[in-house]
Amino acid sequence: MKTKIFFIVFMIYSIFSIDTYGKKHKSVFIIVDGIPADVVERVNTPAIDEIAARGGYSRAYMGGEVNGITQTPTISAVCYNSLLTSTWVNKHNVWNNSVTDPNYHYWNIFRIAKSQKKNYTTAVFSSWEDNRTKLIGESKADAGNIKVDFFLDGLELDKQNYPKEENSLQIFRIDEKISEAAAVCIREDAPDMMWVYLWYMDTAGHLFGDSDYFDEYLGYAENQVARIWEAVKYREKQHDEEWMIVVTTDHGRKASDGKGHGGQSERERSTWISTNVKPNDYFVHGLPAITDIAVSISRFMDFSIPKDVQYEQEGAPFIGKISIANVKALKTVDKINITWDNYDNSPVEIYLSVANNFKDGGKDEWKKVGTVKAGQKKFVFDASAQQSELYKFSLRGKHNMLPVWAK
Repeated sequence: MKTKIFFIVFMIYSIFSIDTYGKKHKSVFIIVDGIPADVVERVNTPAIDEIAARGGYSRAYMGGEVNGITQTPTISAVCYNSLLTSTWVNKHNVWNNSVTDPNYHYWNIFRIAKSQKKNYTTAVFSSWEDNRTKLIGESKADAGNIKVDFFLDGLELDKQNYPKEENSLQIFRIDEKISEAAAVCIREDAPDMMWVYLWYMDTAGHLFGDSDYFDEYLGYAENQVARIWEAVKYREKQHDEEWMIVVTTDHGRKASDGKGHGGQSERERSTWISTNVKPNDYFVHGLPAITDIAVSISRFMDFSIPKDVQYEQEGAPFIGKISIANVKALKTVDKINITWDNYDNSPVEIYLSVANNFKDGGKDEWKKVGTVKAGQKKFVFDASAQQSELYKFSLRGKHNMLPVWAK
C-alpha cells in the first residue's frame, strides 16, 4: 500500500514538474564585431537566417539617444558593455576600448546569473581577453567576485602561435579557434549561459571598408556562427534542453566608405539581432536596442534581478509580454514631458528620484509622482515644484519597467 501511494505521489510530482518547468533553459549570445545591418541583409548568411526563421530578425541600434543624456559612442567595448549591463555609457562608464574605469554598480548579466539561488554555469569564448577580465570584471571585488566556469581567451596575446599576419589574419585564425572551442564546450559541457565574441569582421572593415573582401569574410564569420548553431541544435536534439541563441553586432560603420565608426550617423548606429526564440510585437514592429539583449536573455533564463539594479536597466525584453518601450523625456523650463510606446492597456506608475546614490553603490529613494493608463503614452511632470539638477524617473508597467533621465 505504501509503495502504491509513493508511486502515485511520484507520478503527480513528475507531471507537475514537467508541466511547470518544462525543458532546461540555456542561452548563448554571439557578437560578430562591426557588421552594419545593410551588409548582413545583403550577403548570404544561411545560419543567421535559419536562426531568424525559428524566431525573428530585426534591425536594432546602438548609441543611446542622439544628443541626449544617454548618447553613447559607437565604439566596440562601449557597445559590449551596453549589451552586458543593459545601460548606456552615462551609467556603465566605459567610454572607449581602454576600459579604464567601468562602474560595476550597474550589474552585468554574468553577475546577475551568478547571484541566483540556483548554480548557473557561465562561459566566455572571446577573441579579446578584456571582455572577461575588464568588462565582466572576473574576480574583481567591486564586480562581485564572480568566476566564469568555462572560458577561452587571451589568444591575441599569444604572439608565438598567432604571430602578426598580412591583413591581420591572425585575428581571423583566433576567431576560428574560438568558435570551434565554443561549439565543443556547448556539445560537451552545455554551460547555462555563454558569450562568444568574434573580432575579425571589425578588422576587415577598418582595413577594407565596404568591399568584396568584407563580404567574403562575412561568409567565413557566418560559418563560425554556424558551428555554434549546430552545437546548439545537437544539444536540443540529444538532451532535454531548450536554448536561446542571439546573434548580433556591436555597431555599424561610416556610410562614406565603411571603414570607421564611433559617431552617431545612422549607419554607425545601425545594428541587428537574430534570435531563435519567438519575439514579441516590440521586436517585430519597433526598433530594439543593444540594451534589450541582456534583459531578454534574463527573462528566458528566469533570472531574478535585484530591484535596485532593475530600476537602472534601459532594456525592454523582446520576448514575452511587455507594457512599455522607447521611453523619452524632454525638459522645458518647468515641465518634463515623458513619452513611451504602449504594448498593453495596463496602468503605468511613474516614480521619481532626484538623487543618484546608486551610481556610488548607495540606494535611491523613489517617490511615486503619478499613474496613467499606458494608452495615454504621456506624462507631464511639474518640475517647478521639485527643483533638481537631475530627475531620474522609473516607469513601471505590468510586464516591465524602464528608466528615463532628465536634466
